[in-house]
Amino acid sequence: MDIFLQQLINGLVLGSVYALVALGYTMVYGILELINFAHGEVTMMGAMVALAVIGALVASGVALPGVLIVLFGLMVAVLVCAALGFTIERVAYRPLRHAPRLAPLITAIGVSIVLQNTAMIIWGRQYITFPPLLEIERYSIGGATISNLQIFIVLLSASMMVALVLLINRTRMGRAMRATAQNKSVAGLMGVNINSVISMTFILGSILAAVAGVMVSAYYGLAHYYMGFMLGLKAFTAAVLGGIGNIPGAMLGGLLLGVIESLGAGYIGPLTGGFMGSHYQDVFAFFVLILVLVLRPSGLLGERVSDRA
Repeated sequence: MDIFLQQLINGLVLGSVYALVALGYTMVYGILELINFAHGEVTMMGAMVALAVIGALVASGVALPGVLIVLFGLMVAVLVCAALGFTIERVAYRPLRHAPRLAPLITAIGVSIVLQNTAMIIWGRQYITFPPLLEIERYSIGGATISNLQIFIVLLSASMMVALVLLINRTRMGRAMRATAQNKSVAGLMGVNINSVISMTFILGSILAAVAGVMVSAYYGLAHYYMGFMLGLKAFTAAVLGGIGNIPGAMLGGLLLGVIESLGAGYIGPLTGGFMGSHYQDVFAFFVLILVLVLRPSGLLGERVSDRA
């Protein structure tokens, strides 16, 4: 029971991060019918930029509390990733908006590789450690342990998801995004600025990705130029699990995938008699992806997958 509760807590923390990244995939897909494979690398850039800023502040000896230094790094990462998301859409995807669907898909993979190599050139191949600026406190719940950082990650993720839902359902921009997702041509005729809506979608997704990237680097204490690849694939799996193009589906898919992966990592050793260890946890994400695509291609809450590339 202790193992189950501990893995459930770990899964919810992991799932919160997956959900934030999955929202970027699902928003872009919902409006452009494009799988933005570069989104995972935007997450990586958020982590790397934040660590670069944090490292510079620490090296300068500035007399600020550790939390403020991390917060400042997060803010810079958010701004950089928002600009990056806007630029990617404007330079790489907008010229291909009316091209065959395969063209922007290949371009997305190309952008992903470009971002990886750019990060490798700037920060090198080595892992970058997260400075020990945050005081970690641990609490015991029913035999399991949860830290203040894990609680913060879950609460911040939940707050950002609620804010996104409110923005989409209660604001003028949100109505424009929903109208564009339904029919871009009709929305344009009704006065919606399609280009602005699409740009805002990329910016919002990139902001969520930046926060997720900083969360991951703070949680694991590491960042690397290749970290966005696997994180992006898992978040994409989460979006497919929930129903890509569906906002609540991305949230549900992220949380479910995190819990499945964490429970799998916790029990795979005992179930296989020690033949397989927790380092096989990535297998569960792709097993779930295959299972969903075979049994329910539209995802748990999705409806419109079959006619899209």
